Amino acid sequence: MAHAHNLAIFRGTLRFKSNEQKIWGVLVFLSIVTAVEVVLGIYKPSVLMTPFMTPFEGGLGATLANIFLSPFIFLIPLNLIFLFLTIVKAYYITWDFMHMRDERTSLKRAVVWTFVFLALYIAVLFLTEADYIYEVYRTSTIKWNF
Repeated sequence: MAHAHNLAIFRGTLRFKSNEQKIWGVLVFLSIVTAVEVVLGIYKPSVLMTPFMTPFEGGLGATLANIFLSPFIFLIPLNLIFLFLTIVKAYYITWDFMHMRDERTSLKRAVVWTFVFLALYIAVLFLTEADYIYEVYRTSTIKWNF
C-alpha cells in the first residue's frame, strides 16, 4: 500500500506536481545556500569577522559577566551564519532527500534527539579535551611551537 508524498517545501509555500520536481527544487535551494556559504567563506566580510561584543573590564561583576556571556562575547557573526546555514542544509537533506517528512513522529524524534545528544556530547568532549591540552601546555615545560 503506497501513500502520497508531501510535495511542498517551505511549510507549503512552494508546491510541486511530482516528486522529481520537488527533488530538483530542493537541490536548487541547497545549491543556493551552498553558494552563499562559499562566497562568504572566500570573501569573509570584515563586518562579519568582528565579535558581537567586547569582553568586560573591571572587578568581579565583569569577570562573572565574561564567564556567563563568553559564548556571545567571542562569537563571530560569520561563524553563526555558517552554523545556521549548515543546520538549514542538514534539515532539508534529511527531511526531503531521506523522506523523513513522511515518517511517523516517533521516528522523527528518535533521529533528531539522537543527533542532538550526540552533538552535545561531542561538543563537551572537545571543550574538555581542549582545556586539558591548554593547561598542559600552559603549566609544563613543553612550549607552544605551532
